[in-house]
Amino acid sequence: MDLATLTLLVQQLRAAGEVTRARILALLSRGELSVGELAQVLAQSQPRLSRHMKFLTAAGLVERLPEGAWVFYRLPVSGRARQLVDVLTSMLDWDDPIIRRDVERLEEAKSARLTAAQQYFSRVADEWDALRALHYSDSDIEQAVLEAAGPGPFDLVLDFGTGTGRMVALFSPLARRVEGIDLSHQMLTVARTNLAGASNAAVRHGDATASPYPDQSADLVIIHQVLHFLDDPGRAIQEAARVLAPGGKLVVVDFAPHQLEVLRSEHAHRHLGFSDADFRKWAARARLAVKQTRRLEAPVRDESVAVSIWTVERPADAKGEDAL
Repeated sequence: MDLATLTLLVQQLRAAGEVTRARILALLSRGELSVGELAQVLAQSQPRLSRHMKFLTAAGLVERLPEGAWVFYRLPVSGRARQLVDVLTSMLDWDDPIIRRDVERLEEAKSARLTAAQQYFSRVADEWDALRALHYSDSDIEQAVLEAAGPGPFDLVLDFGTGTGRMVALFSPLARRVEGIDLSHQMLTVARTNLAGASNAAVRHGDATASPYPDQSADLVIIHQVLHFLDDPGRAIQEAARVLAPGGKLVVVDFAPHQLEVLRSEHAHRHLGFSDADFRKWAARARLAVKQTRRLEAPVRDESVAVSIWTVERPADAKGEDAL
């Protein structure tokens, strides 16, 4: 171990070596939490809690994820810092009265989150069910997406426009790490509730056309029922190409062309589906190769919409700037 690594380790041990901060690490080992949720569980003021989070973040023991007016925290996904946190939390006595009380309060906070999510869905239930009924069953589409992606295992899977986090949950057993991004805070609340307990899965606020991920960092990107909401769907395809590693795969699911104007007028759809020619044009511009197109015909033709599933690959010999 060189001097720089040793110095960082000492800093990390000092950051973790305080009772409140150790309790914070224990709570985050059970999933990402907002500042407000941590303050509620620990019964501390947000300014005081923020000082503790500053120590932990500076030491690299937690990651800070701003999301509009909110801030969420989570443990590092991998690396030395995560290894250290895992060792420290494994040595905790979870039957200790203070830690047990923290866990009980955490469950109360998660319950409040779930209640908020349920209230949100109750407000949009009619719209949600109507949209879901427009196309093939979710289970059929999910099976088709799994077949298009391949068996894995995957290192990093990204889900652009994750919504309720269903694609993240679907690929969690097949990947070392899965992350979803979405612009809707309400949907992210729902997704976090749905993903509770999946240690390798997370969601964060982000734009499918300008994601927060490095170049060539993912070996699989999913874009599920997102393109029809975008002004320029081609930008999302280009963004997927940017973050895909050479040889990586993109799976896109969206409506085939249809005439249901109600989706544009009442449900914020910018486009009434996409033809295969449209998609191939975007893929070619992003220097991606379309390997397969699958169409799931509408179960009730007069009332439903067919779904297209495109499987795309980034050539293994692609250079960094060639994907853009």
